Amino acid sequence: MVLTTDSVPDQEKVTYWNEVLSRTLVPMTVSPRGTGPFDGRIATRRIGYLQVSTVEADAKRVSRTPALITPSCEALVAVGVQISGTATFAQGGRTTEVSEGDLVVYETGRPYSFDYPRRFTTHVFQLPRRTLSVPDGDIRRIAGDAIHTSGGVGAMLFPFLSSLTSVAGGHPPVIARRLADVFVDLLSTLITERAHPDGTEPDTVSGALLSRIREHIDRNLGDPDLSPESIAQAHGMSVRYLHRLFEGEETTVCRLVQRRRLEECSRELARRGRATPSVSAVAHRWGFSSPAHFSRVFRAAYGVPPREWRALHTAPDRLLAAPAGLSTTPSVPMPGGPRHPGASPLESR
Repeated sequence: MVLTTDSVPDQEKVTYWNEVLSRTLVPMTVSPRGTGPFDGRIATRRIGYLQVSTVEADAKRVSRTPALITPSCEALVAVGVQISGTATFAQGGRTTEVSEGDLVVYETGRPYSFDYPRRFTTHVFQLPRRTLSVPDGDIRRIAGDAIHTSGGVGAMLFPFLSSLTSVAGGHPPVIARRLADVFVDLLSTLITERAHPDGTEPDTVSGALLSRIREHIDRNLGDPDLSPESIAQAHGMSVRYLHRLFEGEETTVCRLVQRRRLEECSRELARRGRATPSVSAVAHRWGFSSPAHFSRVFRAAYGVPPREWRALHTAPDRLLAAPAGLSTTPSVPMPGGPRHPGASPLESR
C-alpha cells in the first residue's frame, strides 16, 4: 500500500498526511516545519505479524501525546531506522539525536516525538509487544538512545532490516512468519545487549517476574483457560520469553500449573467434613474440564485414583496422614500424550 500527498489539494495536504500516518502507524499529530505545500509518501507492507513502512516527507514534527493513547490500543514496539536526514527523538524524559544509519527503539504505548528539521526518509517497523522476549524495563532502558549500526548486534540487524524493506510482501504465510521471528530474535538480542552490556540478565529481574507469574497462576488455578498464552499476555511478554524464564526452574510452566492444580485437589479430597463435594466437582473447581483426564493424571502423580485417595484420607479408621509412599505433592512428571476431549488448554501439555 502506497499513500502520497501528490494528488491532494495544497490546503488539505497536512490534514490528509496526519490522517494517513495515524491510520497507518498509530494516532499522532503532525506539525510541518516549512511554509510551502507539504509533500509526503508512505509505503506499507506486512510480513507476518510485522508491519514495515517507509516514510519520505518534508520537514515536520510528529507527536504521540497522552490524549492519543487509549487503554484499547494494542501495545506495540517500534524500530525507526534513519535512512536520510536527521531527527531528534524524545521518550520517557530522554532525548537523542538520530543520524543517518542510526536506529531507535520505542514503545507506542508511551508518549514520544520525532522532530525532522529537513526532508527525510525513514523505515518504521512495528510489532506487537507480546512477541518480544525481553522485560519492559529493558526496552525502557534503551528508549531515547540512538543506536549506531556500525558495531555489535546493530551491525547484524541493520542489513537485515534493509533487506526486509525491499523484499517484503508476497511470501507464503509460513515464510513470512519465520522472517518476522528472525527480526524478533535479532531485536531482542539487541535490546538485551544495550540494556545489559555484560550480556547477562540480572537475577532480580527474572526472579521478580517469576514471583509475579507464580502468584498469577495460584490466583487463576480454577480458570480452565489458564495457559502459557494467557499467562504471557497478562504479564506483557511473549510465550517464548515465558518459557525461557522457566528454563532454570526444573519444571515448565505447564507442569507447574498442573502440579498446583493437583495439589489443591488432593488437599480438598483429603479434607474431612460434613459436606463432601464429588470428585468431578473438585476437579472442575481447580480447572480440570475432563473428569476422566483428571483421574488419569491424578493417578499418575499420586499412585491411586482420586476416589481411593479420598477414602484413604477420610475413612473414620484411617489416620489423617497419607499412607506410606503417598504424598500430598505430586512426585512424578506430568504425563504428555494426545489431548483428551474436553481437557483444558493446559491439561494436554
